[in-house]
Amino acid sequence: MLRFTGNAGTAGQPEPPMFNRFLTAALLFLACPLTHAIRFMPEPRPVRLMPTQTAAQPIELQQLTVNAVISGNMAQTTVRMVFYNPNPRQLEGNLQFPLLEGQQINAFALDIGGKMRPAVPVEKERSRAVFEEIVRRRVDPALLEVTQGNNFKLRVYPIMARRTRTVELTYGEALPHHGGLATYRLPLEYGKVRNMDVTIRVNGAATAPVVDGPETGLHFESRAGAYEAHMRRQDVTASGNIVIQTATGSKARVYTEKRLGESWFLAEIPVAHAVERRTPARIIGLLWDSSGSAEKRDINAELASLDQYFRALGSVQVRLTRLRDRPETRQVFDIRGGDWSALRRALESTRYDGASALNDWKPEADVDQYLLFSDGLSNYGPDKAPVLAPHQSLFALTSSPSADTGRLAALAERHNGQFIWIDRRAPGSIAAALMFMPTRVEHVSATGATDIQAGTGTVEGGMLRIAGRLLAPDAILSVTLANGAKTDTVKLRVGADAPRHPLAALTWAALRLRALEADADLHRAEIARIGRRFGIPTRDTSLIVLETLDDYVRYEIEPPADYLDAWRKRNELLSADRRAARVKHLDEVVMSFQNRTAWWNTSFPRARAKAAPEFSQGYLRGAMPAPAASAPLAANVSGELARFSPAADAKMELKPVLQGLASDQMKEKSVPAIGMGLKKWVPNAPYIKRLRDADPATAYAIYLDQKPDYANSSAFYLDAADILLEKGQRDLALRVLSNLAEMDLENRAVLRILGYRLLQAGAPQLAVPVFEKVLRLAGEEPQSWRDLGLALAATGRTQEAIDTLYEVVERPWNGRFPDVETIVLAEINAIVAASAKPLDVRRIDPRLRANLPLDLRVVLTWDADNSDMDLWVTAPDGERSSYENRMSSLGARMSNDFMGGYGPEEFSLRRAAPGKYRIEANYYGNSQQVVAGATTLQVKLFTAFGTLRQKEQSITLRLKERSETVFVGEFEVKP
Repeated sequence: MLRFTGNAGTAGQPEPPMFNRFLTAALLFLACPLTHAIRFMPEPRPVRLMPTQTAAQPIELQQLTVNAVISGNMAQTTVRMVFYNPNPRQLEGNLQFPLLEGQQINAFALDIGGKMRPAVPVEKERSRAVFEEIVRRRVDPALLEVTQGNNFKLRVYPIMARRTRTVELTYGEALPHHGGLATYRLPLEYGKVRNMDVTIRVNGAATAPVVDGPETGLHFESRAGAYEAHMRRQDVTASGNIVIQTATGSKARVYTEKRLGESWFLAEIPVAHAVERRTPARIIGLLWDSSGSAEKRDINAELASLDQYFRALGSVQVRLTRLRDRPETRQVFDIRGGDWSALRRALESTRYDGASALNDWKPEADVDQYLLFSDGLSNYGPDKAPVLAPHQSLFALTSSPSADTGRLAALAERHNGQFIWIDRRAPGSIAAALMFMPTRVEHVSATGATDIQAGTGTVEGGMLRIAGRLLAPDAILSVTLANGAKTDTVKLRVGADAPRHPLAALTWAALRLRALEADADLHRAEIARIGRRFGIPTRDTSLIVLETLDDYVRYEIEPPADYLDAWRKRNELLSADRRAARVKHLDEVVMSFQNRTAWWNTSFPRARAKAAPEFSQGYLRGAMPAPAASAPLAANVSGELARFSPAADAKMELKPVLQGLASDQMKEKSVPAIGMGLKKWVPNAPYIKRLRDADPATAYAIYLDQKPDYANSSAFYLDAADILLEKGQRDLALRVLSNLAEMDLENRAVLRILGYRLLQAGAPQLAVPVFEKVLRLAGEEPQSWRDLGLALAATGRTQEAIDTLYEVVERPWNGRFPDVETIVLAEINAIVAASAKPLDVRRIDPRLRANLPLDLRVVLTWDADNSDMDLWVTAPDGERSSYENRMSSLGARMSNDFMGGYGPEEFSLRRAAPGKYRIEANYYGNSQQVVAGATTLQVKLFTAFGTLRQKEQSITLRLKERSETVFVGEFEVKP
């Protein structure tokens, strides 16, 4: 399913729906169904566009140019689209779309200065960080990335007012093959097109291709050993599909290609349809994906396929396990005479909800065959899939057009099974695939070639594709095929005279990537290397286009070949500066931390609370150097920390911080009694009343009843989970929360909210993998390291926690994250000081090892990038601490103002005066280039921070309007 959202530049308004439709239609090329004898691709579902506001004229598709080249059973299609924006404001594009199995984007380009500039491959995390940084500067970038499985996201910024923008995509695909014919489909669902030019070339065909579809006037003519057809139209409303069938013959073919300084080959071997009957299963494990995203599958088609299979088996035991955020208790069904009505009723009653923890199940030794019905979009729980015994098999089946087919296929092929598409038009073919084994590849060897990839290991649809790298001008490929006890060996010569094929190397890359998908997390580095080497988007690489050479130099991204020499010269000049900047960074962090230490050691004259007695702090032998009394208190290169200085008439008392603290020394003998109170978040959404009025036993059912109306609302899941927690339904509340992982693939803001709420719900073990994913998505943001480190600490993995948190301290960050290192150092030192077991702190600079306990601490974070939230804390005497008053007369310290997103902003008070402290959060504004919904805030309140008596409460709030202020809670300090 394609989803497109468009947004107006600085105004934050969405693009008009017509532009959505044009770009969506253009990408329908990437949703062509494939069919063959056993596996059927489902028809593309109708496009649903996200609702947008509109007060603008439709974008015009001025020019559509399509060039397709069909060679044997492979095709490569290039689509160029020229759009015109007649509006007086710029627009930003964001398009999500799926590819089908076997389709691979291999080029992407954007017009820069009137010329098409090709994208270059970059590590996924880095490319996203660069794109967003450049957008903040209002410069032209474009980004194409894989979200998960076969799902892609295209981001283009901007389409200028009354100007044109050109986008070009190229993708290759393996064509369905049946009866000696290869079928190519070209959708024409474009609506109004000013100029349309289509060229299709078929190489090596013995006879003229046959054209089916709407009346197009396409006629193939023989030219230089190929057939070509052209179509030109003006001011047309394009619709329908063009279907082209070409005769490929029954002989094996070998192609070669020169790429990346090496020679590659592709062999296509037609194989006659022959099958071997499998041993009938006695016990079947049915793994039924019941997550929220699984509801988009064609469930009726899947049930029809099971009906055919169970009727063919007759009698079998089925053990049903529903997979969601966690597996449900299994149910056992004994099927006799093909009657599976009880199981069918159970499946039909499934309510789809929760995240997809597809690896969270345990194999049973006596199960013969596992059937996994899923879209393969695993986004929760363990990363590693269960391993089956040699006698067991796993079949992965799906009816979802946006499924992660690569992952499903790799899992099935590893465990003696097969990946199977389900199509309502041919349910009986599924039973045949499950009961009969197709011809399989027994052995492949080669002389004069290496790196052989043979795909799935089974021959499906009558065509076997093998690719590899040539070591000699002439090579011999030997393939042994088996069907039951019968084997047959095919030998092919790969010579210098073999015809050229533009997809030979990319086919090898696609086959290799597919082989790595079952354990993608174990092979992330190799997957990334393949993406960079071949210039293709993968789960670990994206394609990016930058505007200027300076941008390529600034972000250390190797540019297209035309700019490479100039880039290398500039890059060499900047390398020394970069190294010096990293060294300077740590020195600045030390100065900032010394400033904080000086503040902590300062006595403030207006503090009315009884001063706590002095005690030893720290955790290593030796004294931490304190700033010299004669040195300026707020020395800092940037000058920012000067705002931390106490009032000029404050009496300064600087004490060295001793090391070697025992745990009982962390207990102060006389401390103020401090109470914490949070104002409960009470939303007023229309769904709230029914949920609140429901009794605990029916609250979840009422949630499910309302869910279709709020499926795209994160607030709905947050509020419903809160209510279920209040009613004692913790497991169901966690399931509801997990839906956030399903909402928008790889949306780090939503995932952060999910992780925070899991921590609040007392499930840090579930929060850790969520934050690990956020870190993979956004390692360029210090918040990603901080969130994961604090979650690890909550699970008791304190050594991993401080190592992760120290990454925030060591790395230089963008200027929009001021002084985040000092805040994280406070957390590292508190974790070390409270640890019951010794921790290895040798990595931490000795100048940064000091625990600085606090009576009161408040930390504000939020989920929206490019947004400015402010933390306000009002003391009992009425003085407010904020970014405008960062050092109060009572000694309260407010951290730097985060104006570019996320926080944290921190309020710290070492000695608290008696009375009530009021906490508020203010939404100052944002500079986002997308339409912003409600911003989710998290506020954490600490008492006795950094001691064994530390207590913590947290709350999540939502702010929607700029300048909106909410009351969060209060501390009360008793005399």
